[in-house]
Amino acid sequence: MPARINRVIELLEQGQPVYYTGVPEVSYEAGLAAVQTWADYLNVELEHGAFDMGALDAFMRGLVDGGPTRSGHRTPAVIVTLPTDGTDEHVMRANAWMVKQVLARGVHGILLCHAETPAAVKVFVESARYPFHTLGVGQGLDQGRRGSGGQGHAAAIWGVSVAEYLDRADVWPLNPNGELLLGLKIENRRALENAELSTRVPGIAFAEWGPGDMGMSFGWKDAHDPPYPPEMEAARARVKAACDAAGIAFLNGVTPENVVQMIDEGVKICSTRSREAADIGRRYTGRTLPV
Repeated sequence: MPARINRVIELLEQGQPVYYTGVPEVSYEAGLAAVQTWADYLNVELEHGAFDMGALDAFMRGLVDGGPTRSGHRTPAVIVTLPTDGTDEHVMRANAWMVKQVLARGVHGILLCHAETPAAVKVFVESARYPFHTLGVGQGLDQGRRGSGGQGHAAAIWGVSVAEYLDRADVWPLNPNGELLLGLKIENRRALENAELSTRVPGIAFAEWGPGDMGMSFGWKDAHDPPYPPEMEAARARVKAACDAAGIAFLNGVTPENVVQMIDEGVKICSTRSREAADIGRRYTGRTLPV
């Protein structure tokens, strides 16, 4: 039996890089088709896509009905991006309802776009936590604000009792027994200036530098892919250093040609559309968990 509900956490605890890809459609049929994915987790893009909780709910049910995965997990891990930006505390507080909505659908994590201030990141973490999870409270966090009501549906997606869901639906690695992953997109110049503080907020598990938006913030219309201008290379290095100092995973794009180099640099979460890149990386690190 798998050690974890969330396969990504299981792999990161083993010191293994993880590989993710996006999904082209969010529907019940798409969930059925995606459950045997080669990826360790699926990114559901709600930042620019429709914030359709009915479709996300159907997608998660499709994953359950099509499962389990070849690794024995009930579903692949699912991490979503939100339409709101992490501009400041007030913007994040006003949009905390988005966090509660997606978690109630049974997803396994959230990636906050444009995470510009540590105050916004703090509210983000608190919005994802139940009040009775107290690790970190008084040490950089206030009491959680996730309310009762959505846990029954999320527990059914995870395949656990409501009581077990309530115990395990907390943020990792702050809570070593938690199954939720929270990440940050430090993807513009304002966010970059706070990278060191934002990545140290308790409850954050990973971060990325978002080259497409980072490039735009430096005045480049389309600099998503390398080679990057010097200011973007410096931005990437700063976010990577902030992740390393905070002890959290750094996310970066990989290809078949550079995946080994990225792993050697310390990339732990690999974004790719290429199964070949993931296969090369898994062989390189001696991965044993079935895909």
